[in-house]
Amino acid sequence: MKHLEIIEVITDSLRDTQTIRALFLSGSYSNGFADQYSDIDFVLVANSGASDEVAALWRKAVSLTGEIVLWWDRTTRPVLINAITDDWARIDALILKPDQMGRQTQDSLKPLFDHDGIFTTLAATSETNGPNLAKLKYQFEEFIRILGLLHLAAGRKEYINGVLGVFHLRNLLVELLIEETGAPHRGGALHLNRLITDAQKDLLTSLPPAVPTRDAMISAHLAYARAYLPRARKLARTLGVEWPERFEAATWIQLNKSLAISRPYDWT
Repeated sequence: MKHLEIIEVITDSLRDTQTIRALFLSGSYSNGFADQYSDIDFVLVANSGASDEVAALWRKAVSLTGEIVLWWDRTTRPVLINAITDDWARIDALILKPDQMGRQTQDSLKPLFDHDGIFTTLAATSETNGPNLAKLKYQFEEFIRILGLLHLAAGRKEYINGVLGVFHLRNLLVELLIEETGAPHRGGALHLNRLITDAQKDLLTSLPPAVPTRDAMISAHLAYARAYLPRARKLARTLGVEWPERFEAATWIQLNKSLAISRPYDWT
């Protein structure tokens, strides 16, 4: 079943159910970025919230669109139900009470039905306060912390765990690149192509893969440090975020002492 058909079937199934007061699309199907690979995100409003009764009504509606092969019922979050059908349609529902809708905004939702006019009471857009400086500072420190664990992985010959370190460094680099572009509507983890520039993509694809050998582990960590740290320093200076200078210096001293590694970039 095509996604628009799924949305129509679920909407028609729940529209006349008194327990369900409103149903909205969120995510990609509310902001115009949906494609054939997108999941379908719903916000469902019920007076009783994410009760067993509402969960049962939701499961019945989803089952009309195909055989349910995965059902996570309020496990990852107490108000969230995740489902996958046999044709791999991914259907998620955030179930809220009317008084829990205050954090939602009109520009993040597309009404399917709204018996009580909840949509008109919502703020038009969310307030934009700029970058999260505390989060960025944490990410800068986290990158240096993971980089510093290289001496431990090498000393213990934990090359498989060293691969995990490269994975974490890559994720932090991706977060930094997205922050550089300031892309709105980030969406899910599989929307990276539209969030970063071609030059940033070239940088990511040029970096070495994670290979569980000593030399490959070390060279990959250094390659990511060379790519990340100068850019992070530049962003920190632009935004007025204090750089963890002493922490980074101590990390390079430790890596030089244990692995004869020097800082692979200059910063002035």
